[in-house]
Amino acid sequence: MNQLFWRCATISELMINEKIRDREVRLIGVNGEQLGIMSSREAMKLAEEAELDLVKIAPTAKPPVCKIIDYGKYRYELARKEKEAKKKQKVVEIKEIRMSPNIESNDLNTKMSAAKKFLEKGNKVKVTLRFRGREMAHMQSRKHILDDFAESLADVAVIEKAPKVEGRNISMVLAEKK
Repeated sequence: MNQLFWRCATISELMINEKIRDREVRLIGVNGEQLGIMSSREAMKLAEEAELDLVKIAPTAKPPVCKIIDYGKYRYELARKEKEAKKKQKVVEIKEIRMSPNIESNDLNTKMSAAKKFLEKGNKVKVTLRFRGREMAHMQSRKHILDDFAESLADVAVIEKAPKVEGRNISMVLAEKK
């Protein structure tokens, strides 16, 4: 069984020129005008006459849509658009604040101001209450520290993930209030 397998998976590997094996294609001209449905050979001839490439831009359409364009220029434009989109993306970081169950009020206020700064910058804050040794026996009675922490930051933050026991820790996630 000698079968030939070929595929067009990603935008970066669009089918061009001789790789287009469809019987009929819908052709779009150089200036974006519809040239109608024709055989892929005719479309290839038109592209060669214009000294440009025939590129399949919509392979799933019936019939597939091809366009006469300069392939190198088209790839460059796609790469530039992708780069611009990456620039505009905002990466949200999760900053962690760790506390012990017997934290003093001044230390708690310092941690709150740090959390407030993180939230104002657009980051999320994971607040973790760490228990060690004998402190493990009083986990549930110290859960109120996280509740107070969230309550004092209620003007700038909302609880995204409620306080949850995870092994020796109780943690919650705060996000900026919209």
